[in-house]
Amino acid sequence: MKYMILSYASQREYDEMSGKGGTWSAADLEAMTTFMATVNKELEESGELVETRGLAAPVHTRRVGLRDGVPYVTDGPYAETQEVLAGYWVVECESFDRAVEIAGRLGQCPAPEGATATMYADIRPIMESADDLGF
Repeated sequence: MKYMILSYASQREYDEMSGKGGTWSAADLEAMTTFMATVNKELEESGELVETRGLAAPVHTRRVGLRDGVPYVTDGPYAETQEVLAGYWVVECESFDRAVEIAGRLGQCPAPEGATATMYADIRPIMESADDLGF
């Protein structure tokens, strides 16, 4: 079965990682990117990695909706949202438990002290068809 592992961050965290104040140093960022490359390589070698991507900062988001039948666009980030999707992994593995194990490994990513208190991931099975709605 395929699962999507979703990670989250805030605009503030993106700003800090890009050197605009905060607790993220260049060494912290290097440790994070090295760790992620290692985990991604392990998943690739095990045959479980389908795809992974990081997403640009929330400030680059555009939300498209429909109002009175007319599309409208709102620029991000959004005040009502603290955290947004920062990246994802699509993995194909034997069970939900294995997907949780992979997410737990990703949760061991190095970060400045205190930053890990707000880190979490969501894991969702990927549906192959409408028949999967009731799985």
